[in-house]
Amino acid sequence: MIDGVILVIFALASYMFGNVNWAIIISKTKNKDIRKMGSGNPGTLNMSRNLGLKFGLLTFFLDIMKGVVPTLLAFFVFKGKYFENSQFAISDFAIYLCGLCVVLGHIYPVVFKFKGGKGIASTIGVFLVCESVYGWEWAVIIIMALVAALVFIYLTEFGAMGSFIAITPPAIASLIRLFNVYGSFTFETAPITSTLYVVTNTLVFAICLFTWLAHRHNIERMLAGEEHPTSIKEMVVKMKAKKALAKKEQEMQEQEKMQENK
Repeated sequence: MIDGVILVIFALASYMFGNVNWAIIISKTKNKDIRKMGSGNPGTLNMSRNLGLKFGLLTFFLDIMKGVVPTLLAFFVFKGKYFENSQFAISDFAIYLCGLCVVLGHIYPVVFKFKGGKGIASTIGVFLVCESVYGWEWAVIIIMALVAALVFIYLTEFGAMGSFIAITPPAIASLIRLFNVYGSFTFETAPITSTLYVVTNTLVFAICLFTWLAHRHNIERMLAGEEHPTSIKEMVVKMKAKKALAKKEQEMQEQEKMQENK
């Protein structure tokens, strides 16, 4: 009973934590609103295109941590506990429940009238925890998926498709891991365990489903050949040019000060 109440509290807290949109917060510090720039999406790629790669990467990291924090807390709080009359670990259920809630909070935030980002970075954070807490071999899968997504975006400039590459393999890995642990149970011999196994699989699928649905307009634009390109090369060039310009302006200011002192 107590664990059930704590689960509900964790789920609600995860949703509200997901409401924190770092892209909007960071853009506001620059006296801008990322929702009125580029594609209008308050996420990593739009931040990178319009405010620079540095702010895009900062947004990406913070959104990943948004998925990591509630999921990791849920794992440690419920670690070693099992649902009553079952062999199903509460932590296995809790991490995906909290993961889904934080992703829903990011995509459909109540504080922003249910208009948020697309949840890729937060989903990556969720699966990063869900894989790594069970061994390095599972963590390698999500690292490989991220590398593959980065290479794909670099070569093709299709950011949305690269996002799918980043989250789909870890989701499949989660399903495989759950099958290895609970796949041998049946509804006849262990009905509660089997039911929880099916529900948890549904949570994993739902996490991906909502992020895919959030990208439906990107898919439509890709099919129509109208998708906004995501050029990593161009972002890097712009970042270097911006640094060079800032350095030049600083040198000019220093020269002006030296002349004034003379």
